[in-house]
Amino acid sequence: MATEFIDRVTVHLSAGDGGNGCASIRREKFKPLGGPDGADGGQGGDIKFVVDSQTTTLLPLHHRPHLNANDGGIGKGDLRHGADGGDLIIAVPDGTVVKNQNGDIIADLVEAGTEYVAAAGGRGGLGNAALASSKRKAPGFALLGEPGESLSLVLELKTIADIALVGYPSAGKSSLIAALSEAKPKIADYPFTTLAPNLGVVQAGDVRYTIADVPGLIPGASEGKGLGLEFLRHVERCSALIHVVDMATWEPGRDPVSDLTIIESELAAYAVDLDDGTGLLPLSERPKLVALNKVDIPDGHDLADIVRPDLEAAGYRVFEISAVSHAGLRELSFAMAQLVTAERERRAEFEATPQRVVIRPKAVDDRGFEVRAEKDAEGPIFRVLGVKPERWVRQTDFANDEAVGYLSDRLDRLGVEDSLFKAGAKPGDTIVVGGDDGVVFDWDPTSVGGAELLGNRGTDLRLDDDARSTRKERKAAFHERMDAKAAVRAEFEEERVAERAQRGRGRASRSTSDGESGQE
Repeated sequence: MATEFIDRVTVHLSAGDGGNGCASIRREKFKPLGGPDGADGGQGGDIKFVVDSQTTTLLPLHHRPHLNANDGGIGKGDLRHGADGGDLIIAVPDGTVVKNQNGDIIADLVEAGTEYVAAAGGRGGLGNAALASSKRKAPGFALLGEPGESLSLVLELKTIADIALVGYPSAGKSSLIAALSEAKPKIADYPFTTLAPNLGVVQAGDVRYTIADVPGLIPGASEGKGLGLEFLRHVERCSALIHVVDMATWEPGRDPVSDLTIIESELAAYAVDLDDGTGLLPLSERPKLVALNKVDIPDGHDLADIVRPDLEAAGYRVFEISAVSHAGLRELSFAMAQLVTAERERRAEFEATPQRVVIRPKAVDDRGFEVRAEKDAEGPIFRVLGVKPERWVRQTDFANDEAVGYLSDRLDRLGVEDSLFKAGAKPGDTIVVGGDDGVVFDWDPTSVGGAELLGNRGTDLRLDDDARSTRKERKAAFHERMDAKAAVRAEFEEERVAERAQRGRGRASRSTSDGESGQE
């Protein structure tokens, strides 16, 4: 038998990669200097979750948990941009909660049409036409497209209902929904008949509301026994709870008061992890009514007369009902409507109250990256972390020397090189841009500009007497940098001289061997 109701599923998402930019030079007759005409790559496709009113289960994602969006097209010459990868739209039911692998809530999708970008596609790389400038008129490189996001998420469906019916198996919850609404749930005389929450719409006067039942609540349900842990999440959004108590139970050792006490303890043990911003109370503290069901049976009516005073003394509002004969259902439906109306008024008042907006502006001295000094068995490591440096590295084609030089210029303008000097980095040290999977470099410092030494826009370090270094200190720092660069150049020159000498010895040995063979 195929599974029809799935309310929890883990999905693995891979957004589309951005297309690579194109490095191209315009070639046309009588126009030898046509200039660069390489276009940009297309944007990778996003993966979006969109609430669909016609979708009621996560079953499609249960059968297809791996979702991949399309990649962006590559750029081409003659300024022909790559096509964008289309977004992958995934329909989810109303009330779907998106969590990460640690169980933290990322998004709560409520109301039809609500959408959430679960995995963002990568940016397309710039072509050499976009990289051209007054100093670099014809770039011989282009930027690579960024990879799209890849992650795993957990989707949970939490039913949106105003009233939740809770109670032991076979207490008559499904029968009550069928009697109050037009819903047609499965009803049988054995426990765990209901394997999925049932929803019904009730009209009480001018108030219309929805009710749902929670199958399989037994002792230990909050710890995973029975089916309760799987379905208690469906009552998290409800306004009130209705305890449906069986007045004609056939199980030995059970009585209505103990049943109610056990269900209350399970509700109190269940932690509500959904917060919609309106101050949801724990399940054990929400408004409750008690419905003593099956009073149409003679023994059930007598038992209801016995337990009703004790329940009212405990603070419960008690109704004697019968889902079969419909006795007491009208009074119960109007009592539930009162609870729903009160909750709706409270939410409307909360939404009408202006909410304080907290603005956290970016710090003036925030340069968008940080340099961390680390150590390993091979020596010191300097790690550069930041959105811009890591994105620039991903976009660089390291097989192209000009592209690597462009990356070096960008990092220098951002101030990465100065920060490395201040952190104690020396020529030849290991530099890692990014996290554990970052790109590793052997540092070769470039020339230092002057404008960036004045500080960020709106500031001037020369006006800061406490932080301003003396002329002697600036001169010493300048000579230290020049010496470092000279040492690197000398090292490279020694390597080139050694290579030339080795090639010269190789040619001499080959000529000697050729002469000896000629004499013979």
